[in-house]
Amino acid sequence: HTSLYTLSHDHHQGLILAQQLKKGAPQYKGMPSTLDVKQEYTISFYKADLKQHFLDEEEILFPAAKNKNAVVDKLIGEVISEHRKMEALIRDLEKTDQLENVLNELGHLLEKHIRKEERELFMEIEKVLSEDELKVISEKISKSRKEI
Repeated sequence: HTSLYTLSHDHHQGLILAQQLKKGAPQYKGMPSTLDVKQEYTISFYKADLKQHFLDEEEILFPAAKNKNAVVDKLIGEVISEHRKMEALIRDLEKTDQLENVLNELGHLLEKHIRKEERELFMEIEKVLSEDELKVISEKISKSRKEI
């Protein structure tokens, strides 16, 4: 749905990052190639983009969709749990001696997470929310991004 385009655009950027974090990933033009630069880039990406994305989902989208049906509620619970796991992995990046493994785990989790949101959660949300509710969500997300 067009109201979710901002979040889907974020997901596209996240998928590019996820692919680069995996062990043995081919180099993507303009993306970091060494472990140290991947570490730095990932932490920066989280602070500049991913943190706000999680907030928009958890404070705007999910409350609007919560308690509409059991499938949506289950998926929201899983996704929020994954948000916390990714945040923990990003914190680990700052102090780990297993950098390649943490980056790899984060890359796989981020990809799986985005696919779940795009292929399952967003499709279910579109079924349970009205056009008006989706429009309000879009407006709130746009406003939150302008406030940054």
